Amino acid sequence: MIKFTKTALALAFATLSLHASAGVFDDDEARRAILDLRAKVEALTKELNSRLDGKAEKSSTLDLINQHEQTMQEIARLRGQVEVLQNEIEVSSKRQKDFYADLDARLRKLEPREVEIDGKTASVDQSEQNSYDAAMQQFKDGDYEGSATALQNFVRRYPGSAYAANAQYWLGNAYYAQKDCKAAITAQQAVVKNYPTSPKAADAMLNIASCQTELKAVNNAKKTLNELIKTYPNTAAARTAQERLGAK
Repeated sequence: MIKFTKTALALAFATLSLHASAGVFDDDEARRAILDLRAKVEALTKELNSRLDGKAEKSSTLDLINQHEQTMQEIARLRGQVEVLQNEIEVSSKRQKDFYADLDARLRKLEPREVEIDGKTASVDQSEQNSYDAAMQQFKDGDYEGSATALQNFVRRYPGSAYAANAQYWLGNAYYAQKDCKAAITAQQAVVKNYPTSPKAADAMLNIASCQTELKAVNNAKKTLNELIKTYPNTAAARTAQERLGAK
């Protein structure tokens, strides 16, 4: 690091030169020597100034380069942070979309849907539909005991369901499949009593008569068949009842 100014350095050279020349040369020679020394000092001063200016420029340039590198490093660091934030935003946005899509799907499953049951359109909740379908699948698979339990639970849980009459009817059939005619009669009587306008009511009475016949209660079976014909005259079950009465 340079600790003196350009002017002080030049004056120092001049002073030293003058003192050295004064004791050696005469006046003319001294004047020539002084002029020569002055020229040399001026040349040295210019060279020194040039070198100092060059060093200053180099120092300034190095500072700018360092500042530029630091700026680029900071920009790179910030760009990395921005990329991380953008990725987090994209991930968060996708999660949010997936959440709303899942929520919408769940809500749609909970919404009642229109179904056709015995020729009539009815509104049924998804959970209600699932319960009924599961119970009927057990019946189709031959699991009559499991089906009876599921159908009985369905009727208790959804007494006002559009499937309630069907569930009660198939409950009677599940008991009949287990050769439990008494339980079958009770289940089918509930169909006639609680759902008299259901298309399954006439079939329920026909099943009751079949169970009464198997239990050797022939008179009760005839009575049931006559009531069936009277109550539901224009049904396939009524025609079957007439055929059975004619054969007795």
